[in-house]
Amino acid sequence: MTTSHRAGQVTQAVILAGGQGSRLRPYTDDRPKPMVEIPGTGTPIIGHQLEWLASEGVTDVVVSCGHLAEVLQEWLAGADLPMKTSTVVENEPLGRGGGLKYAAKALPQPDEPWYAANGDVWTRFSLREMAAFHMERGATATLALARPNMPWGAVETNEFGQILDFIEAPPSPYQINAGLYVFAPDFAELLPDEGDHERTTFPQLARERRLAGYPIPQGAYWRAIDTAKDLKEAAKELSQA
Repeated sequence: MTTSHRAGQVTQAVILAGGQGSRLRPYTDDRPKPMVEIPGTGTPIIGHQLEWLASEGVTDVVVSCGHLAEVLQEWLAGADLPMKTSTVVENEPLGRGGGLKYAAKALPQPDEPWYAANGDVWTRFSLREMAAFHMERGATATLALARPNMPWGAVETNEFGQILDFIEAPPSPYQINAGLYVFAPDFAELLPDEGDHERTTFPQLARERRLAGYPIPQGAYWRAIDTAKDLKEAAKELSQA
């Protein structure tokens, strides 16, 4: 175990940026989803991600590309980035688990822990604290957990069926996988060569009690940019921040 691992410092990350982003069309007609700009910022989603990762001590990022990879690669080559970045491109779709395994092979320190992020997530919270949580529990993998607001209003009733209140977009009663991870060095070898790790590797680790969940702190910002509505909501939230 290296010094940085003992200290809970994680300095490398993978960003999964290969999806087609069909639900974000027409924004994704000429660019991959992580290259879509948040209105009012002039910066694509991946630019915000890289800035955040750098602020959390990450010095090396591997970006896994697929759909319109050349657009993302061109932007990375010309941008003034806060860390070293490299790309890998899948010759054929490998699925999320296979893509993650393929990208992990390009990490500069294979014997060190690493972060991973879905390329459509925009968030701000302490990754260092999440890494410490991961190390303290001796987990093989730790998922960030979010509690998003529900996309519809809720009705509160009493035991007599009388309506007491209407609640606009309340927080979900369930936590969800936020698309952000801390992985132990040996996690990559547990991934499938093709397919979805959330259907294979994660359930196996859960059965073995080697999978941890880190709740994103209350008040911390988190949003997955999956649709045009998400894009507009993110811009609105930024303007109110």
